[in-house]
Amino acid sequence: MVFGRSERRRRPGPAEPVTLKILVAGGFGVGKTTLVGAVSEIRPLRTEERLTEAGRPVDDLHGVEAKSTTTVAMDFGRITVHDGLVLYLFGTPGQDRFWFLWDDLAGGALGAVVLADTRRLADSFAAIDYFERRGLPFVVAVNCFDGADRYPAEAVRDALDLDPAVPVLHCDARERDSARDVLIAVVEHAMRRNARHPEPALP
Repeated sequence: MVFGRSERRRRPGPAEPVTLKILVAGGFGVGKTTLVGAVSEIRPLRTEERLTEAGRPVDDLHGVEAKSTTTVAMDFGRITVHDGLVLYLFGTPGQDRFWFLWDDLAGGALGAVVLADTRRLADSFAAIDYFERRGLPFVVAVNCFDGADRYPAEAVRDALDLDPAVPVLHCDARERDSARDVLIAVVEHAMRRNARHPEPALP
């Protein structure tokens, strides 16, 4: 069949993909920059600076003594999950002195990943408290560092005093497929929660 000009105009073009914003948060040195870099299909934007002696009084390096750089603003990456869904990733700075940036980064986000290290679980509390206060859906992803003890998800949930509805996963932030699975879990969790608690309609 040959379409006339008017009929060709009415044929729909390819649909624009849905774009969603996801935060990647957690304590200092937990693997946020690594995860964004592992999964991003574009060259990730990084705002890392070298740690200096001047920062030692305010930077807690316990457990990450070998770390020589820190994120001072954000990491940024992008991943196309499938043709209809693109995720924009914003990695937050992990140190207390950069917390003033979090409100700007969190604006418009669908959900978040809180990366956790079982050797320094207490470092996860600040991010968890922040997202709970904002009502932003999040998952906890335990980054399985080489040599770190492995604990069942429920043990981590109890240690962090998480709501039963918050997913807890294990991942390797260096591996693309593992990081991708965590991001998909965030989207699915946020969609389920939003379906149960839709935002009120505007008047």
